Amino acid sequence: LAGSRYQGLDRFECRKKVVEDLKKEGLLLKVEKYIHNVGHCYRCQTIIEPLLSKQWFVATKDLAKKAKEAVVNKKTMFFPSYWEKTYFEWLDNIRDWCISRQIWWGHRIPAWYCEKCDKEFVSREDLNRCPECGSLLKQDEDVLDTWFSSALWPFSTLGWPEETEDLKRFYPTSVLVTGFDIIFFWVARMMMMGLYFMKDVPFRHVYIHALVRDEHGQKMSKSRGNIIDPLDIVDKYGADALRFTLAIFAAMGRDIKLSLKRVEGYRHFMNKIWNAARFVLMNLDEDLLEEELTIEPSGLAHKYIYHALQILKRELSEALDGYKFNEAAQMLYQFMWHTYCDWYLEMIKLELQSQDINIKKRAMNLLYHSFKEIIILLHPFIPFITQQIWDFLPKINQKDLSKVLFPEIREEFINDQVDKEMKLFQEVVVAIRNIRSEMNINPSQRLSAIITGPYKKLNVIENNKDAIIQLARLSDITIGENISQPEASASAVVEDCEIFVPLKGIMDFEAEIKRLEKQFTKLDKEAERIRKKLANENFLTKAPKDVVEKEKNRLSELDEKLDKIKRLKEKLRRFIQ
Repeated sequence: LAGSRYQGLDRFECRKKVVEDLKKEGLLLKVEKYIHNVGHCYRCQTIIEPLLSKQWFVATKDLAKKAKEAVVNKKTMFFPSYWEKTYFEWLDNIRDWCISRQIWWGHRIPAWYCEKCDKEFVSREDLNRCPECGSLLKQDEDVLDTWFSSALWPFSTLGWPEETEDLKRFYPTSVLVTGFDIIFFWVARMMMMGLYFMKDVPFRHVYIHALVRDEHGQKMSKSRGNIIDPLDIVDKYGADALRFTLAIFAAMGRDIKLSLKRVEGYRHFMNKIWNAARFVLMNLDEDLLEEELTIEPSGLAHKYIYHALQILKRELSEALDGYKFNEAAQMLYQFMWHTYCDWYLEMIKLELQSQDINIKKRAMNLLYHSFKEIIILLHPFIPFITQQIWDFLPKINQKDLSKVLFPEIREEFINDQVDKEMKLFQEVVVAIRNIRSEMNINPSQRLSAIITGPYKKLNVIENNKDAIIQLARLSDITIGENISQPEASASAVVEDCEIFVPLKGIMDFEAEIKRLEKQFTKLDKEAERIRKKLANENFLTKAPKDVVEKEKNRLSELDEKLDKIKRLKEKLRRFIQ
């Protein structure tokens, strides 16, 4: 093409030669440098020279129209729905699609050329000879665009173009999970191809997942040096801790800010589950267990956990159906850690230790069946730990936990009155614990408590007296109507009830006041130092923003502690008087 004079020359040498020849023939006015964008190969950094060549294209106008209509008519739905706008923008401004690629790997273009009669042939079957003149054919050396091949994936993997059983069963599929950055590269093209070849959408729902960024919200890249290798995290914290962290922060439409501290925090949750499993297994007697739950929940703890478990199943189903995976993970976390471990397991310890075999059997079966259901609910989020726990549970017929059905919601266990009674019970225990904490009383020190109020509320407290004594670490509890507050006692109000905790003989009020005054002086000095620093303009303008913010947060914490100490000293002084 360049002519015999320049043929075979390196492009850079050729340019020099052209300039020299132009000068010799007096055709060159001047040579000047100018700046422009030059493409480079991302691997070897070689300059890429544009070269006009024949390419194959797909006419996309009609394909795009049908792909858009399918989403407008809700045959396919996006989650979150606002990603439809990105999808529509690309389809509305679509151009014919160049599908030729000059790379080594891929599906080769099904086109053949006859060098003798200079004709082109496109065929579904491989061609060897020219249909016109019988000469040998040469197949196009280009391959199909990767996204063209990928667009065929929903049906080509199921035996298409044959009408296979897999194709009938799995096309269209229910949901596609993908990232927002390939909505136009992949999602739209699968829609176009599926509607053209299969006359139906390839999937009913498209869930656009979040991007995982670093803890500061920056996109991970090698140049920034902020890449977190998931295999390193798995080695250090476990696969389930990483999975659960990603799930609980995967709010729809928001990217995930991933930090190792967060993964470490949810590793503690994995430990909590292990410890709960150990407790359950230690308290099970296989001879006393029933394969199906026939025992009716009785007592506040059991009634409440079965009530709360049905509510969890209902809300969990709704969250999963709406692709709100973070909400589902948060529900499981709160239920397992707080509702189940912190309250239910603690409340039933006395029953599990009972000498009465009937009480023990009832508690054991209700514990076993509730725990089984929780492990099933947790399994999609943390499959490795739950499967291993499942393997240790007795009376299990289906060993593969992934094949166990989602537990049904049992409406007969839902009881709003039980929910109210449990709330009162919890508030009473928390109020007594708060008094202990505020007064800095040793956790091992047993306290007495007096609770007075209306009969209905006191009846709930009376029925659960032993559990309150155990959880609040009391020696005894007095319950009755119209009881006056004893001298030198801390108090709290829960709903319509008053709680009094006598402190005389429990603590030395004067010694405690002196201790608090020393603590106040120390904290006040630190607070004053920070106030001076924040009043310094040089510090505010020159120090990094995160350092300034850290100092402000610390001052806020100190002011809160100082205020708390003041209030506590006033209380203790009233006890002395």
